[in-house]
Amino acid sequence: MKVAFFDAKPYDKPSFEKYGEAYGVRFKFFEAKLNADTAELCRGFDAVCAFVNDTVDAPVIDKLHALGVRVLALRCAGFNNVDMKYAYGKLHVLRVPAYSPYAVAEHAIALLLTSIRRIHKAYIRSKEFNFSLTGLTGFDLHGKTIGVIGTGKIGRVLIDICRGFGMKILAYDKFPVRELQRDGTVRYVDTDELFAQSDIISLHCPLTEDTYHMIDAAALEKCKKGVILINTSRGALVDAEALLNGIKSRHVGAACLDVYEEESDLFFEDNSGHIMEDDTLARLISMPNVIVTSHQAFLTEEALENIAETTVTNIVGFLKNDQCPNELCYRFDDVADCKDGKCFS
Repeated sequence: MKVAFFDAKPYDKPSFEKYGEAYGVRFKFFEAKLNADTAELCRGFDAVCAFVNDTVDAPVIDKLHALGVRVLALRCAGFNNVDMKYAYGKLHVLRVPAYSPYAVAEHAIALLLTSIRRIHKAYIRSKEFNFSLTGLTGFDLHGKTIGVIGTGKIGRVLIDICRGFGMKILAYDKFPVRELQRDGTVRYVDTDELFAQSDIISLHCPLTEDTYHMIDAAALEKCKKGVILINTSRGALVDAEALLNGIKSRHVGAACLDVYEEESDLFFEDNSGHIMEDDTLARLISMPNVIVTSHQAFLTEEALENIAETTVTNIVGFLKNDQCPNELCYRFDDVADCKDGKCFS
């Protein structure tokens, strides 16, 4: 089996080569992102492996379909970069629904602790032998209220970590997990109450039409003065311009961002020798109370192994058996996992 692998990075190759050899899959690694200009590279391949910032819109889907490519294997959980409605009947879209929820949840907490205890500032100072404590005062997480938006696997791991800190936990999810409330440490509320009561808000939900810019100017106005926002999910959950204005007005106390809504041409690349043309991102990074990491929450050895194994077994399972439990379908205007493992013949 031959698979075209786009947006390949050095840390991707070891795991994918390992599982590819084990399952008889040959990967051709392309550093370029998948888009209308690079889709021609897929000629002669059985499947395509794509990542979060590859573009799989109608022109790309048409090209892949014309080249005889049947399978698009996403090595991620999110699929907002794929035109799922247009793909139906042309491409079988497979994904990795879960890899390591611990990786993402732990990164969210690492960002939070770095921010509130000024670890990043203390590190820079100590490298210059400046051991002054002025300006490094933080606060305890114990007793603070965190609002968790999205209580899937990642959100639930984050909640477990927050319980350990002795935090009060509010949660919002379109589909609540009722057993979370059984011990009384988690309370589901609507978004208005969550915004109003939370000292910290952490986002762990997919990007959909309903969640696009769910954190906008109106939402931030409902939040406590000094609220801390964490986003390790999808960049476009947050209106970046509104967040910047909230920080400048001192209403938002801090922001911890592993994703950004216009990241596709910036993240995963070394831009240190270039002028930053995205003024909003440049201003966010310049703020002393903003921490930005480059979509690295998933980047642990365990997660990379899980992603590679699941992606390879998805491809092999589908091409051998014409079905895969991790296939995404577009039916009746809803995207959902296939229950029968087969979306169309």
